[in-house]
Amino acid sequence: RLFSGCNRLLTSQIISHYDSINQCKKEQPEYFNFASDVLDEWSKLEKVDGKRPATPAFWWVNDEGEEVKWSFEELGFLSRKAANILSQACGLQRGDRVIAVLPRVPEWWLLNIACMRTGIVFIPGTSQLTAKDILYRLQASKAKCIITSETLAPAVESVASDCQSLRSKLIVAEGSRDGWLNLKELF
Repeated sequence: RLFSGCNRLLTSQIISHYDSINQCKKEQPEYFNFASDVLDEWSKLEKVDGKRPATPAFWWVNDEGEEVKWSFEELGFLSRKAANILSQACGLQRGDRVIAVLPRVPEWWLLNIACMRTGIVFIPGTSQLTAKDILYRLQASKAKCIITSETLAPAVESVASDCQSLRSKLIVAEGSRDGWLNLKELF
């Protein structure tokens, strides 16, 4: 209840802004980017303007009760770091495709927002995919990067040689794996 109550002012400001665009009182932006036009604006209201307290923008809880909470500022900062990893370490550019075959762990959301920031096409996949499913998706999409967990890395390795466009493999795991970039280590 406290979280939803804190959002009223900010939500009304955002709705008011977009209502004014719809009513032709403000110019519609030529390009819209959720990460910079919404997330960063909320972060600015939270940090610089002091119009709202640092409430969770992201709140994740796993089955064991572990929590991850990020404010808008933290989510923006971490998504920019993830965007740099995709652009620099993975060598991806605007329009390139990346397949993320991950359970819905916090990194999934960071990578999703990072792709929005950079214009990289984010293609989500369920963690129930088989090697054959992964091969089909990699070939059909011509993805240059795949992001997965330690559990699915062997399935990716078994089909990677048949995917000519695949340039980098990013793993979300505690330990290293030969031939893979480790997201947690790069952070």
